[in-house]
Amino acid sequence: MLEVRFHGRGGQGVVTMANLLGEAAAYDDLYSAAFPIYGAERRGAEIESYCRISPHPIRVTSPITEPDVVVVIDPTLMSVNNPTVGLKKNGIVVLNSPHPVELSWRTFVVDATTVASEHGLIRSGWPMVNVVMLGALVKAIGTVRLESLEAAVREEFPEKIAETNVKAMRVAYDRTKEVVRVAA
Repeated sequence: MLEVRFHGRGGQGVVTMANLLGEAAAYDDLYSAAFPIYGAERRGAEIESYCRISPHPIRVTSPITEPDVVVVIDPTLMSVNNPTVGLKKNGIVVLNSPHPVELSWRTFVVDATTVASEHGLIRSGWPMVNVVMLGALVKAIGTVRLESLEAAVREEFPEKIAETNVKAMRVAYDRTKEVVRVAA
């Protein structure tokens, strides 16, 4: 079973991310379970959401404390929180960052903020990077096909919004780079 934990702030769409990943997994004939954990229920508060994907039915409903993958859509969380806590030794981090960030795990970065801005994905003055980051995630994990994610996005959003998100997601997929760690 693949366990993914998403980190962001209220209003950034981490709950939608988990749900879309789960829906995309279904297009690939996989089982999924997606759900959020809310702290303070206000815009800007730290939010976690979770998605489990498996070729077998999923019976676990608890929060993911030892994820295989951590997705951080708000890079400020790296300095104010520890979103990688519990990440498995062979885990993967997918980070919204304009610069390579060297961590102790396989790390993939994409400047999702720029991609979202380039595509006009702005809401209340802020770039909406959630769907953009899903493109990076799919590239990093390879468990769900990009085409399946595109189908889930088209099912979730009205046509114009869906197509803009799909285009931005593809750009993020192409721009996502694995950070090469320098040997100590």
